[in-house]
Amino acid sequence: MGGDHGRHLGAVLLEAHAAGDPDDAAVEGSHAGAPLVGDGPRQAAAGRPTMQAMEPAPASASASPHPAPAPAPVVDLAGLPFSPAAERNAPHILAALAGWLPARARVLEVASGTGQHAAHFVQARPGWTWQPTEAEAQALHALAARCAGLPQVLPPLQLDVLAPAWPVADAGFDAVYVANLLHIAPWPVTPAFFAGAAAALAPGGTVAVYGPFIVDGAPLAPSNAAFDADLRSRHAAWGLRRLADVADAAAQAGLLLDERLALPANNLLLRLRRAAA
Repeated sequence: MGGDHGRHLGAVLLEAHAAGDPDDAAVEGSHAGAPLVGDGPRQAAAGRPTMQAMEPAPASASASPHPAPAPAPVVDLAGLPFSPAAERNAPHILAALAGWLPARARVLEVASGTGQHAAHFVQARPGWTWQPTEAEAQALHALAARCAGLPQVLPPLQLDVLAPAWPVADAGFDAVYVANLLHIAPWPVTPAFFAGAAAALAPGGTVAVYGPFIVDGAPLAPSNAAFDADLRSRHAAWGLRRLADVADAAAQAGLLLDERLALPANNLLLRLRRAAA
């Protein structure tokens, strides 16, 4: 992909991750439609842009054949990328992870985004050692700055989900965690994520996946339907994934869906574990 269209899509990808909360536009009220820098980017392949903030557009905007350019991402007082959605969803995700993981655990986070989840979780659980990662080298500096002063957070690594081998130790982690990646990346990222996670997971470990999904037999929330349509209008390979398809991709890597929790803003937190031998 090249020319002006390629540059425009790259800008959307770089600035376009919504922290995966489809109801953000409604929750934020007067900020509806404004982009948010999200936690958990969303692009996995090296050489492809990292997505950083996309909010579902209002219905009138998403219906336009010419999507508006993404405005500048939100930053905090320190000048670091910041996601209000990540601040809202972090306590709910933490409560679930605290019930799933031991008091002392090594956690690999794929697509760490702004680093807000890493910082929030280790401050609440000082026995957790957190390994953040990002697909693009340019994102590592801000990620490290967000977690500076937190000794439990290791220096961030550049990790390409689609790489045949990840730059981490096999069976080295008690948990692998990802937020808001699968729906804002091409489908091949999903099986590649589970294959890499299975290799990195220690025996008895947990893979935790957060985001919105399409659940067969359950009505799709209007906000999720609008979010899905907006994603697909921006890139044909994006969109909410069927939970059944995700579970099948995980099973191919030897991981079984063990638990499914409903969290605010029409998101799910999935727990997957290695299938019994």
